[in-house]
Amino acid sequence: MMNGLNGLVSLSQVIHISAAPLHRVRSSPSAFTHVLHSRYGSKEDLNAYAAHPDHVRVVKESVLPICEEVMAVDWVADRVPGTLAPPPGSAAKLTFLKLKENLADEAKSEIVDVIKGLSEKLPGIGQITVGENFSPARAKGFSIASIAFFKDLGELETVDVQTELVNVEKEKVREYVDSTIVVEFVVPSGLVSGL
Repeated sequence: MMNGLNGLVSLSQVIHISAAPLHRVRSSPSAFTHVLHSRYGSKEDLNAYAAHPDHVRVVKESVLPICEEVMAVDWVADRVPGTLAPPPGSAAKLTFLKLKENLADEAKSEIVDVIKGLSEKLPGIGQITVGENFSPARAKGFSIASIAFFKDLGELETVDVQTELVNVEKEKVREYVDSTIVVEFVVPSGLVSGL
């Protein structure tokens, strides 16, 4: 499955793709075991990738027969300084937020701003993107997602021990959040970027 998904990097719409087993599940109501992280130049590129016969074949032949549950969250990321494709061996913390019902747009903006601001408060973060999900049918109610990349697992662990600072930031938005999924993975080595 992972080889098939990682092989889709050859499609012209793909800027980056990495399928990997999870390093750690921090909090999750589900039993996720793997992650697929991918980046595209536009929503149109994502749609073309999703409909591409090679993608459809890999999903039908390698993913669906062995996966009990699939969840997808798609968001438009701000341009990230530096490379768009995280380097092999880098560690990632992926966070999904299910918000309380009927939140005002101001609350959603506050959540996004707090997450964006983490890169200034936690210098181990090499790049971070956050946004509102535009594919709600596949996201099981999770409407905001973020991914933060670190040089390696050591840098990720250094940030994880800063619990007081992290808790202060969480407290700023806790009243808006119904549930959270946090998983970590390492970008596999040997991947070739579409850049």
